[in-house]
Amino acid sequence: MFIRILLLALLATPALAQGELRGHGGPVRALAVTPDGREAISGSFDSSAIVWALERGTARAVLRAHESAVNAVGVTPNGFVTAGEDGRLAIWARNDLTKPIRVDKIHTAPIAALSVSPDGTSFATASWDSSLAITPLEGGTPRRLEGHQGNVNGIGFMPDGVTLVSAGYDATLRIWPAQGAARVIKLDSPLNALSIAPDGRMAAGGSDGTLFLLDAQGNHLRKIEAADSPLIAIAFSPDSMRVAAASPRGSVTLFDTASGKALFTLNGPGLPVWSLAFSADGKVLFTGGGDRLVRRWSAVNGDHLGPIVIEKPTEMFVSDGSRGAEVFKACAVCHTLTPDAENRAGPTLYGVIGRRIGTASGYVYSAGFGAHDIVWTKETIAKLFELGPSTFTPGTKMPEQRVGSDEDRAALGDFIEKAARPR
Repeated sequence: MFIRILLLALLATPALAQGELRGHGGPVRALAVTPDGREAISGSFDSSAIVWALERGTARAVLRAHESAVNAVGVTPNGFVTAGEDGRLAIWARNDLTKPIRVDKIHTAPIAALSVSPDGTSFATASWDSSLAITPLEGGTPRRLEGHQGNVNGIGFMPDGVTLVSAGYDATLRIWPAQGAARVIKLDSPLNALSIAPDGRMAAGGSDGTLFLLDAQGNHLRKIEAADSPLIAIAFSPDSMRVAAASPRGSVTLFDTASGKALFTLNGPGLPVWSLAFSADGKVLFTGGGDRLVRRWSAVNGDHLGPIVIEKPTEMFVSDGSRGAEVFKACAVCHTLTPDAENRAGPTLYGVIGRRIGTASGYVYSAGFGAHDIVWTKETIAKLFELGPSTFTPGTKMPEQRVGSDEDRAALGDFIEKAARPR
């Protein structure tokens, strides 16, 4: 009798599909899961967001409203919200995902993070223009908050729905009351990520791999040496008892928030890991990787849910074993080298040497990118990675990155010239 009842219960409860969620053409930069656990939304460097039906493991809709990377996503009571490198915020209704309800230009630089208020009536955004903004769901003039010196990389509402917390590359955590000045908490490292637990505790990720845990009043609880590379994504479990931290080298570790001890590290989450989100019941951890996949893991023991399919950047092109090929591994996440390969977050580099900027067939460039008078050569490619994309090609969608060594930049140009040469 008990077995019969158990079988009936299992049949009556929809089982969530397992395995990877596939659909993005670039690294998965942001993740959020709906409170009922049936849907998730992901944002990517490919300028799109995808709403996933988790029970089927399929894409329900592809959302396109941004000119460049979708850096942050959120769930509202009646839909979703996306924010991008273009400084814009797009609001979407669940019953019609063909177009946004509206798109607001909020910031003059990339939006790095967003948070939906607990009551769903407003959105807080953090930007590389050094400011925060609170935008009402129903529209109106955003409330602007300023004080950070440099990029603001994390933001979150406290459980009271009024107080905000922000994390910046100026190594400060700032607690903003509804009125008055922010309380500034100086930490030991520039901050890349922030998460607020349901009980109000805070976790911030440092560029030196340190995970900072603070209580709801902003008092230091502990510092954890979480990784040997910068922490770029953090997520608290719904019960506030665990926190997950991810780094560019692909490690994702879950920590016990009471003791600070590592519980387990995920094996094979995709390199690098850009985003994290727990399921509503806390049993599943979602990771968004540089290999364009969303993966699911048991948040109880770290086991991968479904078959593991690893698509590392090193497998996305044929390496000749040279130093230039080694440097190109990071580029292979967003760019292919062959004429018949699909455009990813960036266009194919096939035939790029001698090609004028912004003219690859079939790729949609940002408005300002094609206006530059640049022809791609080994020298201009080297200059791109010496100065950084935002300096050398203002208006680009390309994530900010540099290659510090003269020898590595030269080797990269040599490899691209050879590997992308028209046959």
